[in-house]
Amino acid sequence: MAEQLSELADDRALLGRTSTAERVSDILRSRIAEGFFPPGTRLSEDAIGGALGVSRNTLREAFRLLTHERLLVHELNRGVFVRVLTVEDVEDIYRTRTLVECAVVRGLGEPPYGVDGLAAAVAEGELATAENDWKALGTSNIHFHRELVALAGSERTDELMRSVFAELRLAFHVVDDPRRLHEPYLVRNRQILRALQDGDRGRAERLLETYLTDSLERVVEVYLRRVGEDGAGA
Repeated sequence: MAEQLSELADDRALLGRTSTAERVSDILRSRIAEGFFPPGTRLSEDAIGGALGVSRNTLREAFRLLTHERLLVHELNRGVFVRVLTVEDVEDIYRTRTLVECAVVRGLGEPPYGVDGLAAAVAEGELATAENDWKALGTSNIHFHRELVALAGSERTDELMRSVFAELRLAFHVVDDPRRLHEPYLVRNRQILRALQDGDRGRAERLLETYLTDSLERVVEVYLRRVGEDGAGA
C-alpha cells in the first residue's frame, strides 16, 4: 500500500493541472457561448494564455477538453479554431434534443412540477424582448431548455445537454437576424410552462415536439443561406 500511495502522491501535480485546465475550459466555453469567439475564429495560444495567466500546457489541455465537446477543432499546421457546424451537425443536435427533452417531460410523473426555473427563464426572455436585446433572448431560450432538462433530476443528463446546448449556440452565432430566429419561441416557452403548471405533461410534450421540429426547420433554413451544407463560410 505504501508504494501505491507514493505513486498516487506523484499524481498530485496532474490533479492540479487538470483542475486548472477544467477551469480554463469553463471560461472559454462561456466565452464561446457568448459569441466572444465566433465560429471559425483561430484561438491564439500566446494571446489567450497570456490573458488568463496560464501555461501553454494548461491551455492545450483546456483546448483538448473543448475539442472533445465538439466546440473546437484542431487543424494540422494551422492551429485551433472555434468549430463551424455543418447542417448535418445542426440536425443531429436537434435529434438529440428531441430524444432527451421530450423524454424528460414524458417521464415527469405526477404533478405538481417544480417549474420555478422555467418561469424565471420566461421572465428573463420577456425582459430581453422589452429591451430589444435579441442576443439575450436567445440566451434566455437556452436557459429555459436547460431548466426543462433539469426537471429530470439527473446530473448525467444535465452534463450531456450542457454540451449539446453549447454546440447549439455555435449555430445561433451565424444567424443574421436573431430576432426572427428567437422571438417566436418566447410565446411557445410560455405555452409549455403553462401546460406544466396545469399538470398536463402530455400537452407539454406535444407542444415541445412541434416546437423543436419548427425550430430545426428555421435554423437549417438560415444555416443553409449563411454557411452552406458543409459549414463553409458564406
